[in-house]
Amino acid sequence: MQNAIDSGKQAFTRHMSVLDRVLAEAGRAAQVLGGSAQASRPNPAGKPEVLVAHEDPQALTPEEQKHAAGLMRVNHVGEICAQALYRGQALFCRDAAIQKVLYKAAAEEVDHLVWCRDRINELQSRPSLLNPLWYAGSFSLGVLASRAGVSRNLGFMAETEKQVEQHLDKHLSELPRGDERSRRIVTQMRDDEIQHRNTAESNGAHKLPGPIRLAMRAMSRVMTTTAYRI
Repeated sequence: MQNAIDSGKQAFTRHMSVLDRVLAEAGRAAQVLGGSAQASRPNPAGKPEVLVAHEDPQALTPEEQKHAAGLMRVNHVGEICAQALYRGQALFCRDAAIQKVLYKAAAEEVDHLVWCRDRINELQSRPSLLNPLWYAGSFSLGVLASRAGVSRNLGFMAETEKQVEQHLDKHLSELPRGDERSRRIVTQMRDDEIQHRNTAESNGAHKLPGPIRLAMRAMSRVMTTTAYRI
């Protein structure tokens, strides 16, 4: 009888442990979407009050400012998705070392989204109105990826970072020439994404099948096109 009671207590404890983690993720999502998340590293663009004249948002033409804001909104959405994706992947990952890799990458994505949010504010614009949808969809996708095994879980991370890296390179060529602040932020983001991809590959990432990679690109295209405007 006592053994049965002890077993029940252990099962209840395990259940509550998962519940606590899920509730913690809900709280984290609220922080990210509510704009209260804080970066752990300084903004690579520096402080706005020390800008020189040609780096001031007002030095951009209205069209350039609108375009730069649209690009940075897309980048912000990308970081919302990356944050949700990696935390979803880590939530049910059974390998403690790989779970640590995923949480570390997620923490650095928080830095990125804070920097992007700050730059969007400087450009007198706003984040995407669809951020809750992007977060929920990416988190769910991350949870599904976590069930595919460690190598494919890391493969998903590596492919995500590869595509983001290409996307950021494209943005660096599209940003207005006078927008050095956005350029510094995007450059640091790209460098971090390259490091994330290398980390995933060095830990045994399995290359994803072609159809999955194509599907990821298609989803990314929908996200970037929509986020630029909404």
